[in-house]
Amino acid sequence: MFATALATTAFVLALVPAILYAINSFLYRPPPRPSALSAVSILIPARNEERSIGTALDAALASTAVEFEIVVLDDHSDDRTGAIVSEFAGRDARVRLVKSDLLPDGWCGKQFACFQLARHARFPLLAFIDADVRLAPDGVARMVAFLEKSGAGLVSGIPRQETVTLPEKLVLPLAHFLLLGYLPFFFTRIFRHPAFAAGCGQLFVTRRDVYDAVGGHATIRGSRHDGLTLPRAYRRAGLMTAWCDATHLASCRMYQNGRELWFGLAKNAREGLAHPRVIVLWTILLFGGQVLPVGSLACAFGLEMKAVTFAAVAVACALAVRFHASYRFRQPWLAAVLHPVGVLLLLAIQWYATACAWSGRPVEWKGRIDTTK
Repeated sequence: MFATALATTAFVLALVPAILYAINSFLYRPPPRPSALSAVSILIPARNEERSIGTALDAALASTAVEFEIVVLDDHSDDRTGAIVSEFAGRDARVRLVKSDLLPDGWCGKQFACFQLARHARFPLLAFIDADVRLAPDGVARMVAFLEKSGAGLVSGIPRQETVTLPEKLVLPLAHFLLLGYLPFFFTRIFRHPAFAAGCGQLFVTRRDVYDAVGGHATIRGSRHDGLTLPRAYRRAGLMTAWCDATHLASCRMYQNGRELWFGLAKNAREGLAHPRVIVLWTILLFGGQVLPVGSLACAFGLEMKAVTFAAVAVACALAVRFHASYRFRQPWLAAVLHPVGVLLLLAIQWYATACAWSGRPVEWKGRIDTTK
């Protein structure tokens, strides 16, 4: 009886996100081709990014079908970030380097950097990208086309995540699974409520006038998770936000090793899955639907056939979603094979972030201690 109840629970918790993923897969589409030339300011906040800023600039300078400038804000780097950007600016007038003001109290470093970048932008369209993002030649133009077609105030998409180390392969591909498996896209296109907001801080495109009307990054000055909080700010202002499949528009190597991944994801977890109001719910949903099926299948063998059937279908639902995501979003197959392990590692990071918050431990990233939360 216990094995059947366990398998049934796992079946329900695995089936629901699998169905939602299947529906959302048809709605999460690549953006259209550009039909007109637009003028875009490509804005890049950079703090100690010497290992990635050069390739980011090379890729951005290869952008086609748009008139553009690239503005990089050096956020008090203590490496060669500023020198590298200066070299590019000396060779190409489309690149500008600006120095950050001192970080005011109450601001997160990235939000203040983006806020300053918007003030330095000369063009009516703003494309915010991280310093480790490499744009495809048509990436910006197609994101602008999507902005115009969608009618949204802010658009975003998840670039293809480049992964090398095992922790990267296990955790980072879960972004698409969480997005498509738990966010009802149909509702996000009907309702403006902030609860349906989502985005990826690696790639945002908006109009300058809309950004200024909303208040831009100043409205989320203390946030460490602009991927969620900036779209919510737009929706609170009565505007829609929209997603598109950016797999072929940009790529990104977020972290270089397991330690960077752990602390990089933990720094903003409290505004996402690890928020005190939802961490227990997310633990139930993710553990129950993605890890429990494997355990319940092992427990069910030799017992009731009903329990074996429910557990087997639950495992099939979880793995089918991940294998499809691996194919469509160019993710490592190992991530799909070890899906339950990746979910456990993700949950461990969320609970670590919660424990740090409970103990009052400050968040540190790139040599800066963040005390905004």
